[in-house]
Amino acid sequence: MSVLTRDEAQTRATLLDVHRYTIDLDLTTGDDTFDSKTVIRFTARTDADTFIEVKPAELRSVTLDGQPLDPETLDGNRLPLTNLTAGDHELRVEASMRYSRTGEGMHRFTDPTDGETYVYSNLCMDDAQRVFPVFDQPDLKAVFELTVTAPAGWSVLANGRTEHLGEGRWQATPTPLISTYLVAVAAGPYHSVTTEHRGLPFGLHCRRSLAPYLDADADELLDITKQCFDRYHEKFEEPYPFDSYDQAFVPEFNAGAMENPGLVTFRDEFIYRSAVTDTERQTRAMVIAHEMAHMWFGDLVTLRWWDDIWLNESFAEYMGYQTLTEATRFTDTWTDFGVVRKAWGYDADQRPSTHPVAPDPELVPDTASAMLNFDGISYAKGASALRQLVTWLGEKDFLAGINTHFARHKFANATLADFIDSLAGGTERDVHAWADTWLRTTGVDTLTAVVTPGDEGTYALRVEHDGSRPHRIAVGLYDQDVADEGRHLVLRERLDLDVPQTDGPLPIGKRPALLLLNDSDLTYAKVRFDAESFKTVTASLSGLPSPLTRAVVWNALRDSVRDGELPPAAYLEAARAHLPHETDLALVQGVLAFASVQIADRYVTPEERPAALATLTSLCRDLIRRTEDGDNPGLRLIAVRHFIDVAAHPDTIAAWLADGTVPGGPELDPELRWRVLARLAVLGATDEAAIAAELARDPSATGQEGATRCRAALPDADAKAKAWEAMFTHDDLSNYLFIANAQGFWQPEQADLVRDYVPRFFEDAVTLAARRGPAIADAAGRWAFPAHAVDAETLRFGERCLSDAEPIPALRRKLADQLDDLGRALRVRQA
Repeated sequence: MSVLTRDEAQTRATLLDVHRYTIDLDLTTGDDTFDSKTVIRFTARTDADTFIEVKPAELRSVTLDGQPLDPETLDGNRLPLTNLTAGDHELRVEASMRYSRTGEGMHRFTDPTDGETYVYSNLCMDDAQRVFPVFDQPDLKAVFELTVTAPAGWSVLANGRTEHLGEGRWQATPTPLISTYLVAVAAGPYHSVTTEHRGLPFGLHCRRSLAPYLDADADELLDITKQCFDRYHEKFEEPYPFDSYDQAFVPEFNAGAMENPGLVTFRDEFIYRSAVTDTERQTRAMVIAHEMAHMWFGDLVTLRWWDDIWLNESFAEYMGYQTLTEATRFTDTWTDFGVVRKAWGYDADQRPSTHPVAPDPELVPDTASAMLNFDGISYAKGASALRQLVTWLGEKDFLAGINTHFARHKFANATLADFIDSLAGGTERDVHAWADTWLRTTGVDTLTAVVTPGDEGTYALRVEHDGSRPHRIAVGLYDQDVADEGRHLVLRERLDLDVPQTDGPLPIGKRPALLLLNDSDLTYAKVRFDAESFKTVTASLSGLPSPLTRAVVWNALRDSVRDGELPPAAYLEAARAHLPHETDLALVQGVLAFASVQIADRYVTPEERPAALATLTSLCRDLIRRTEDGDNPGLRLIAVRHFIDVAAHPDTIAAWLADGTVPGGPELDPELRWRVLARLAVLGATDEAAIAAELARDPSATGQEGATRCRAALPDADAKAKAWEAMFTHDDLSNYLFIANAQGFWQPEQADLVRDYVPRFFEDAVTLAARRGPAIADAAGRWAFPAHAVDAETLRFGERCLSDAEPIPALRRKLADQLDDLGRALRVRQA
């Protein structure tokens, strides 16, 4: 299938003005396909040839201005429209389209709990052509008018309000002008909770088997939605531009969520069947805020071409965290951003595949290359850059520029240049120069504190700056709290500083116990400590008063490990010393995740791994003991989860499973039961009979994934062969079941058992990706890669694959990133 190039899109946008799509979908024609009838009204500005995209199971008929066209002229996904004359045209297409099991196009899912079936669309970035014929590019906005025929008992959701006309026929109100990738429909026997806010209908929707869990959280979800909605109306002068606001939690969704106007779709793991921490609830709330920001930035004003993905995602990422902090009970969201999202950006920006936040258009020549940029740079680094911009520009001027941008480009498309022009119009600062240094460059700057003595016992700060960007940062000066023998640190002063320094070293008075660059985490840069400050960090990190300050320190330690400057064992020692005193859940979760997934599984040698696991087990046991009084169930839940994940011996967790509870709580809900069983499978302490019994206990979709993961994790040659065949030979696994198989397959404890599969991966993944497409290619590269095999031989296999095997772009990017991470792990071990 051909991918659309930027040049082709520009040519077509110059030629066409697309007015309206009238789409009629029939979802009653069977389990494999649905019928799609579409009328497209458009104008050609000149006489010319062009094409429209469609990926049918069967193209039945095509007429242009009443004249039949030959369906056999369809070439891959392109239907040529030749000899167009200047003026108005009407194209009619009837086709049969395939349902998807990979989250692309129209995804179909049957719930194993009750046998009910659900469908939903996911059309970003060029999958609208899997549902209806389309001029599939973001700058050919049009009105979409949708009618759906659905089975009895189903409801239908769309971008606009829907009305049941009778006999399974549903009509959606026509949309305003929107881009093709934003069209949305969801249909099935959805359970719904509805309300009204500011004159608009609001709805929450999920599959029926999740109804009790949605009902339990409906008040929280609707409160967050209303609070964010109201706060955005305080920030933005343009009112919400659509006629309703539905949020549908759908199964087997590839992303966290998708910002379809009026019908946001979320992965339904956000409907919690089991206990979660307050930080996980905060993450869900952030995603709600993020997607709502897109209603303005992304939906009302849309990128012209995919080189400006960051304009959508960076803005929504920044606004999601900031608005959540301002409008809801979650007032410390930037700590979670610093620990989780920012690390994602730092990691991506240090790989060979890095790119500018706003890449040159030539670097995004087609949709296949554009898809690769939905990454930590377009989200986390871009949001960090915007946070630095607000720090430098001031929020008042920033919002003034944003509102100018909305007013100029509403229901249309815009570019980076348009955005910067809108910002520049309300300030005397040189926003264009800022954009060149921050948005057009790659890599992570490093700021190192150099403290020098001055007169009369005073000191000054000089910042060594490895990089090219200007930074406005806060410098935290912390002294030991003599009242508690120095375990706690107190903030003496927080100084503002521009880097590079133009006025010489910054006087700081007497030497602080800790001097912290980028306190408050307002810029995007790695920081390094002076020697005295590093001693204070190792002794008193947990005594810092602010979780966000502690996040900056933990990130600095993490970066130092990854750069080979701090031994992994030293990071584990810091975690062992300070996490038992930590109160912020995001920090505990983030530190334990890095310590277990990266350090214990990759950065230490196989010989060192048992000691690393023992340290983490001891740490988690301390946290469990600390929370016996029940005052911090979130912290206890994190500790229990990680105790399970790093258990080197089965006895304790097997007893928990048998008893159905951890002594003192929590009781083992489905998530914890499957987590324990998966670890027992890795350790060879369970069998197929126990897995089948647990699946009978929990036959849900999540249970199916849990059983698949456990079976793939069994230390048995036959189990491994079956899992491999399911992933790479058969094509009937959905995206989620493929991932579950992959998550169970590779285990550091089973390196010898799966050794022969390592070279096979680099052969089989290439053919799988070519056969099943980008979504499964991404899943294979991310989850089925042998990340445990940290050795030069794996690196050679991978490099040979990239040079000789021609993997499709989605897989090539994932393999390149994985191999770079593998090379980094090797360097950390050698350091």
